[in-house]
Amino acid sequence: MRKIILSILGVLFIIASFIFAKNLIDNKKKPKPVASKVIKTVFIDTVQNGTIPIVIAANGNLTAKQRVELYSEVQGVFRNGSYLFKPGQTYRKGQTLIRVDASEYYATVQSSKSSLYNSIAAIMPDLRLDFPDVFQKWQTYLNGFDLNKTTPKLPEITSDKEKYFITGRGIITNYFNVKNLEQRLSKYTISAPFSGILTEALATEGSLIRNGQKLGEFINPSVYEMEVAISKSFANILKVGESVSLSNLDKTESYIGKVSRVNGSIDATTQTITAFIEVKDDNLKEGMYLEANLNAKSVADAIEIDRNLLTDSQEIYVIKDSLLDVIPAKPIHFSDTKVILQGVPNGTIILKRPVPGAYSGMLVQPFVEQSKSNNNAE
Repeated sequence: MRKIILSILGVLFIIASFIFAKNLIDNKKKPKPVASKVIKTVFIDTVQNGTIPIVIAANGNLTAKQRVELYSEVQGVFRNGSYLFKPGQTYRKGQTLIRVDASEYYATVQSSKSSLYNSIAAIMPDLRLDFPDVFQKWQTYLNGFDLNKTTPKLPEITSDKEKYFITGRGIITNYFNVKNLEQRLSKYTISAPFSGILTEALATEGSLIRNGQKLGEFINPSVYEMEVAISKSFANILKVGESVSLSNLDKTESYIGKVSRVNGSIDATTQTITAFIEVKDDNLKEGMYLEANLNAKSVADAIEIDRNLLTDSQEIYVIKDSLLDVIPAKPIHFSDTKVILQGVPNGTIILKRPVPGAYSGMLVQPFVEQSKSNNNAE
């Protein structure tokens, strides 16, 4: 019985092995599934060459075109004026910005003027006797001499004898000493050279001012300039007087300026040339950061596309018979987001937007936007 049972189990094992092997063979013969072709939908554009202006983007901070740094050339106590010497204070042209106490120095000037007056008065009797022909003009000068006013210019000397006589009495030396003192006295008062606003005040009323001390800054807020650095390739293109479009960083405000100056030398380190843009607007403030677009030149027979559509090998993708292909292109100018190309034939169908994983031979189909009428009908 034991042998019979073992024999039956062996036969069953052989039969099961045969069936399992047959199933494996049948499964090998099944055809592999055919992968369906994926057709990507792309945005396209048709090339139409034209004249493309090259716009140079630049940026910088505004600075006042008329700007004065105030320094003291004398020493004394800062006296109160008609306006407080504070940032933001406006002054008209000719108004006093700073007044330093000059009472002591003023007395010195008056003493020198009095000495000059006395010297001229002392020679009048000699002039009456020895030089009667010039006596009257010196008498007129002496009558018009006012110690409270600026010393008038000496009468014109017409002869050598008169010159020797006047010089010998030390009058000319005294006169120029007085004029020197008066010139020094005028430095105790600093007046506004133009109508403007005080942007920095480094001294207060009542403080001691020292010679060479910086007192503040004064600007004209009506005209500003922006310094920008441009590539040296545009050195011969930039023109003084060229209009420039300016805007703030948020693109909410726009201004129109013009190129006022172009530096004649190129920076050896950065290989750039400096241009200055003049702009006027009541809303502008010194230190504002603006972006400028300068029209450099125009390129004929060219197109402008996104920079990411140009490959590293200077080629662009085109569509031929629903397949992607590449053709060479000649880049002329690069901006932050765009590139100007030449050498692309008219009528060529190119990609309007980049396609991830694009390659030559990829099967694509153009995107067709449905009309609103069809959407409404549906």
